Amino acid sequence: MIEIKIENPDQAEVHALLTASDAYMASLYPAESNHMVDVSTLKQRHVTFLVARAEGRAVGCGAVVQSANGWAEIKRMFVSPAARGRQVGRKLLERLEAVARDKGITALRLETGISQPEALALYRSAGFREIEPFGDYRPDPLSLFMEKTITGR
Repeated sequence: MIEIKIENPDQAEVHALLTASDAYMASLYPAESNHMVDVSTLKQRHVTFLVARAEGRAVGCGAVVQSANGWAEIKRMFVSPAARGRQVGRKLLERLEAVARDKGITALRLETGISQPEALALYRSAGFREIEPFGDYRPDPLSLFMEKTITGR
């Protein structure tokens, strides 16, 4: 059973997930193509941070970062390799979308890398479509930018 809740990102298990995420991204992309945020950013008021747990252990995480323009960005979505294949990513994405919807967000955006076919397949199957760079992002041949329009319940 996977349990997903809003949690404080500043805890040892989450630090371990974020460190694993950083290492994974560093193995795929150069530093200038990695756009990760740190724990201090994840603790800000406009961020909702979720942790997925299996048998009480943190196995995944993700955040909804609200913008001032009616959209929000998904950041730091990661599932530990040991938990992959258990639909953790899909459940986490669905919960992130529900959080955004509950906050009145009309669109979810994200940046992801081109060398992550599983992530791209997940986002596309969830209704995300490719868009131009948004916010402070600049064009990057190793990045894809995606968006999904969401509506109220």
